Amino acid sequence: MNESRQILQPAQWPRPRGYSNGIAACGRQIFVAGQVGWDAHGRFCSDRMADQVRLALENISTVLAQVPAGPEHIVRLTWYITSREEYHAELAQIGAAYRAVMGKNFPAMSVVQVVALMEARAKVEIEATAVVPGTSAVVSGVSAVVSGVSAVVPGVSDVPSVPPDSTC
Repeated sequence: MNESRQILQPAQWPRPRGYSNGIAACGRQIFVAGQVGWDAHGRFCSDRMADQVRLALENISTVLAQVPAGPEHIVRLTWYITSREEYHAELAQIGAAYRAVMGKNFPAMSVVQVVALMEARAKVEIEATAVVPGTSAVVSGVSAVVSGVSAVVPGVSDVPSVPPDSTC
């Protein structure tokens, strides 16, 4: 397990399968908007939920690659699905699609059934939060901490710098 991440598992709770109850992580936070199961051209290639799950997760990986980061950095996923019944019927195929993209990374996760998604053919939309260890920044342009070194962004003088976090 990555040293900048800790799985939070209360001792008296049963260990969940396929996700974590919580994760504590240090580093640069990446927030990925909801991704649906379409290709790079915005076309749906399948109406099967499992196929759309795989493409949605691959789309998340493509966005993360811009940092660069990957599925191993994901600490939270929120899934919106249009059919609980279809989800359960395709669970084995969804699990295989998940493992093909995510490997053995099981972040904190929620799955919520919704009436519909904005893209009519979409059966799943997945949001992700990732944390890349070793760097963190306050994106607002106020201050940054990179590898434990505090710095104030030029032009901003009235906001104190962020102290290094000794736990990260």
